[in-house]
Amino acid sequence: MPRGSALRRSSLTRSAGSCWCTPPTARTTRGCCPEASSNPAKHPHITCRREITEELGLDLPLPAVLAVHSFSHDHPDLQPATPCPGEVRFVFNGGTLTPDQVQAIRLPHEELSEYAFLETRDAVQRLRPVDGQIMLAAYRARLGNTATAHLVDGRHILGVPALDRHDVHVRYRPLWDSPLHRGPVPDRLPVQQAWAWCFVPDGRVVLVADPGPRGALPMLPGGTVEETDATPEGTLHREAAEEAQLTLADPVRLGWVLDETGKVYGGVGPNARLRLAARVTAVGPAAVAPAASRPFARLLATPAQAAALLGWGPPGARQAQLAVDIARERWGLPAARAAAIEEIPAEGMRLS
Repeated sequence: MPRGSALRRSSLTRSAGSCWCTPPTARTTRGCCPEASSNPAKHPHITCRREITEELGLDLPLPAVLAVHSFSHDHPDLQPATPCPGEVRFVFNGGTLTPDQVQAIRLPHEELSEYAFLETRDAVQRLRPVDGQIMLAAYRARLGNTATAHLVDGRHILGVPALDRHDVHVRYRPLWDSPLHRGPVPDRLPVQQAWAWCFVPDGRVVLVADPGPRGALPMLPGGTVEETDATPEGTLHREAAEEAQLTLADPVRLGWVLDETGKVYGGVGPNARLRLAARVTAVGPAAVAPAASRPFARLLATPAQAAALLGWGPPGARQAQLAVDIARERWGLPAARAAAIEEIPAEGMRLS
């Protein structure tokens, strides 16, 4: 096989769910993830670590390969006369940077002008199309705990994981920190929303994602409390059945989050967003919700994976652990084992 060049990249994130992108300098027209080219004498892992140290001032272990990408011989992004498979790219897991690591970043001004942590939906707009596809595949492989993504021309050549199949993104919430209040909702605050960590018997939870023109954002089952709902728990049962075709039992209130403005509810002012945990007792066939144009994607994830996909940062991780504790104490459910995020089959599933 003719020898091509190798390019190493790393995927870096902050805890709130954003990904790294370096905006273009005077020499480039598109941004990129941290990257480096190497000669055949250097292993890609060694080269990538060296370049991250030189370009960012960080020493990162890069513990796993998230994606491997190559071009077909006629791809428009290849330089003329590049031998097939041409440029081979390895994308390593750069981990989640701590606040101290972010503060320690130092850029070589002759090569990089600035950096930013962006929501994936915004990052792809700053990258060449194929680079955006590679970045998303790597990012989703990390979030979804799937095997290394193998790509050609930006497309999966093996099975397409659920997060890629539904174009799932994470909503970036910089410095988001809405504490969960454990006590009763004050009488002065209307409850506008009821969402729940819905557990299946193996300890995983269900997420729903509504596909849109800019991708699908994961949510917990539940929704807006309507005037016809007798209680927020009634809202949860109704919405879980309509959007995810779930039958729930034993909903337990975990607490509530303060929404100070109620902007998404027409500016109603301060209100409470209720958070619950519940058992899933049945999962029916996929169906179109009353206010939707297509069935929601239904995903099974560990609570920790779900918290990462929701983009709620450390408060979300703490809320997920609280739900896990409730599920263990109330219903004897086990802690979910580490696994790849899966899609619930369209025909539903039988729970054991």
